[in-house]
Amino acid sequence: MRILIIGEGGRESALATKLHKDSRVTKMFFANGNATTDAIGKNVHLSEIKELRDFAIKEKIDLTIVGPEAPLVAGLKDEFKKHDLKVFGPNQKVASLEGSKAFSKKFMQTYDIKTAKAVIFDAYNEAKEYIQTQEYPLVIKASGLAGGKGVVICDTLEEAEATIHDFMIRRIYGDAGIRLVIEEYLQGFEASIIAFSNGEQLFPCIPVKDYKKAGDGDKGPNTGGMGSVAPSPEFTKEHYADFEQHILEPTITGLKAEGFSFKGIIFFGLMVTKKGTYLLEYNMRFGDPETQVLMALMENNLLDVINDCMNGKEVQLTFKDEKAVCLVMCSGGYPRNIEIGFEIVGEDKVKHSQLLHAGAIRRGDKVVSNGGRVLNIVATGETYEDARKKVYEDASHVHFDYSFYREDIGKF
Repeated sequence: MRILIIGEGGRESALATKLHKDSRVTKMFFANGNATTDAIGKNVHLSEIKELRDFAIKEKIDLTIVGPEAPLVAGLKDEFKKHDLKVFGPNQKVASLEGSKAFSKKFMQTYDIKTAKAVIFDAYNEAKEYIQTQEYPLVIKASGLAGGKGVVICDTLEEAEATIHDFMIRRIYGDAGIRLVIEEYLQGFEASIIAFSNGEQLFPCIPVKDYKKAGDGDKGPNTGGMGSVAPSPEFTKEHYADFEQHILEPTITGLKAEGFSFKGIIFFGLMVTKKGTYLLEYNMRFGDPETQVLMALMENNLLDVINDCMNGKEVQLTFKDEKAVCLVMCSGGYPRNIEIGFEIVGEDKVKHSQLLHAGAIRRGDKVVSNGGRVLNIVATGETYEDARKKVYEDASHVHFDYSFYREDIGKF
């Protein structure tokens, strides 16, 4: 098979590394890829949907796997389908469950999916008036795609007013903030469950814990993810039963009722409170850095799972009875202002873990930083402590200027 993977992060490195072991995969291309994917296959510099389509036709691509959300929301699946090109991912309409928080919130409310109470606003003055009477903290979300940064927890009315102004008037995230979702704040811990879809059924993976804040102890700004652990140590069987009854099953009902059949991934971003498990958001693709720990523990052949989903077959997912930890090494200043182009040294000293490049590219015989989240270091062990010891031992040998990472991934 000839496979095209779209994306350039650690998630794509993890998927590529898993697929690379399959002898049926004869060639892999990556748009735009990174230093890991460059070693596995061929990186191609393409971004526009029509460019990707033409490339897939020319190279006789048998399967395209989409990592990031933007191409799906822009309608890549729809365009590829016109040319009988297979894509593991939803069409544009179904991708709106991620691309529009307003759309997804309405879907949750319509099908009685357990989620935070929320109101959707298109007008600045109405949103500003609404927040005058609400309890705080309050969560304000830009409805559109904002690179994982369009969610703000406001502790005061002043913060809420400033956030609404930033989103709707200053438009710091462009059109993504024209429409807002303002919802109640849920206190608890987050968990992620990624599920494969065969068009009729959903097949969930084990739950994952993701570390969103930039600093130790969950301090600092939100990021795309500073690390992950699987299975989530906090997510119990009772939490899963609540998720299954009040989120998973009504989601399946809603998808069928709306005619939202798709072969791909649906990601449940969850908040577990004293009152139970709530759905925060849907993503319609593999998570990052959740995928890295899931691929480390998945016993299934990934290509078999994807092919079975594409053919509408049932999937039986199995995972090792071990723990996995992923540490994300970042550029200084992330998630705000960063500098790139620094040489990464010490990769040859990583002995106990798997090193996956994210925002890193090859430049001649060197590997240099090329983004905010630069490297993923992933290890498994019988216990969380076994896995984290491996990760942090190996991380201590890898360096690039101004790099940093959290010291408490896997400590909970």
